[in-house]
Amino acid sequence: MNMKRITLCIVLLVFGALAAQAQRVTYSPPQREDDYRNTEVEIIGEVGQQILVYKNNRGRYAISVFDQDMKLVKNTPLTFLPDRLLNVDFVAYPDHFQMIYQFQYKAYVYCYGVLMDGNAAMMGKPVLIDSSEVGNGTVKSKIYSVIHSDDRTRVLVYKINQDRNLNNVFYTFLLGPQLNLINNSRLNLKMEDRRAFLSNFTLSNDGHFILVKVSRAGSNGNLQGASLVVKPVSVDSFTVHPLDLQGKYLDEVKLKLDNRNQKVFLASFYTTQRRGNIEGLYAGEYQWSDGSFDGLKFIPFSDDLKASAKQNTSLNSAFNNYFIRQLVVRGDGGFLLTAESYYSSSNNQPWNRWNYMYSPWGFSPYYYPYYYSPFSPWYYSPYSWNQNQGTRYHYNDVAILSYDGSGKLEWSNFIRKQQYDDDNDAFLSYQMVNIASSLKFLYNEPFRRAYLVTVMSITPDGKLSKMPTLRGLDRGYEWMPRYGKQIGARQVVIPCIYRNYICFAKIDF
Repeated sequence: MNMKRITLCIVLLVFGALAAQAQRVTYSPPQREDDYRNTEVEIIGEVGQQILVYKNNRGRYAISVFDQDMKLVKNTPLTFLPDRLLNVDFVAYPDHFQMIYQFQYKAYVYCYGVLMDGNAAMMGKPVLIDSSEVGNGTVKSKIYSVIHSDDRTRVLVYKINQDRNLNNVFYTFLLGPQLNLINNSRLNLKMEDRRAFLSNFTLSNDGHFILVKVSRAGSNGNLQGASLVVKPVSVDSFTVHPLDLQGKYLDEVKLKLDNRNQKVFLASFYTTQRRGNIEGLYAGEYQWSDGSFDGLKFIPFSDDLKASAKQNTSLNSAFNNYFIRQLVVRGDGGFLLTAESYYSSSNNQPWNRWNYMYSPWGFSPYYYPYYYSPFSPWYYSPYSWNQNQGTRYHYNDVAILSYDGSGKLEWSNFIRKQQYDDDNDAFLSYQMVNIASSLKFLYNEPFRRAYLVTVMSITPDGKLSKMPTLRGLDRGYEWMPRYGKQIGARQVVIPCIYRNYICFAKIDF
């Protein structure tokens, strides 16, 4: 083989590798009625080879149906939805989806579910799930919450009432894919004081309802007590498992289910003092088949790791602005977590991690009782954009930490980014896409008074690399990565703004 042929083979191999790594971007057409400032959206997912998006434009509800090329097939107005709609939730399946909605009518709030196909057409009549008497006043937020298992074979609708003795009374309705009722329960969970609250509501594939109960150290301090709370599918009571914190304090507790092994992973940053510096990770797992904990321990961060994490701070305070975003359970018993550096600045008050997470004045989704309260005016909507006058938002580096089954840190890496914006953080932070062979991180990078979408890839052994520029990145589109949704093994849909109108970008990896 001569030198020219060898050179040609090398060139073909290089271009072949680049083509294999390239990502394709396809945009949906902007719709005149989808004004960015007045429209809330939620990406439902892929149903019957079509991509569905729910839209609420000032009380006009519709579902947009797109084909695989993101061309608009139809807009289906949801004319059957009643007035005074409080909330909608969606659970998507390959050939249909559930829409669970709740609304107020006179002195009652009703919760209904309806099945719909890939064209957003109703498959039968809506089904009444439950109703609640609320009096003659106007209810401003939802009464019922909806979660589903990873495989979507189980869907849980629940509501929480609180009595004068601080007991939380749960009403749960466990449903199947066809909205068929599997089990319903009424059960109590005692709250010891007003500084206790609930978070991280999760549902296993076999129907176990798992959540976290925590209590704060003071009116807006970090967590001095925590328990894992479990309700088995066929039992009408909670089992409460207190965690031994050994006098230390926790941050927010994150949960991730390992359905294959019937385990739930727990992870939280910890401090050794109230409002102290973040010292490390508190992590381990719980086996719900036999009710046992395994490997739950405090894992301090090394000085080398803190040195990699710090940004214009001291070594001791290196992780003070980091918040855990995701947990990924590995097949070998280990786990991976991502944490993002975040803070905000305001003319009204200085940034404080504890006020942000636990204060009633910090717009925190973790403040009790607002985390789950259906009457909270600050209840976070997953499909509306965060806007707060006079506030500058900062979203910086992302830490990626991988631990083995014994809790030993195997490797760490950092995605370096510096993002900030005033009054609106819709274009900041990132979207993580798990394509099995690697994790992809999509985020906006400031570039000439605009944003350039960047994709970083990290392999299971911790190697970080920058991916080729996305093909199809047209000028004029502003991406909102953190509001995106992974709809397939190698597909993700991201909301975009084009000339103040909402559209969507589909990325195929």
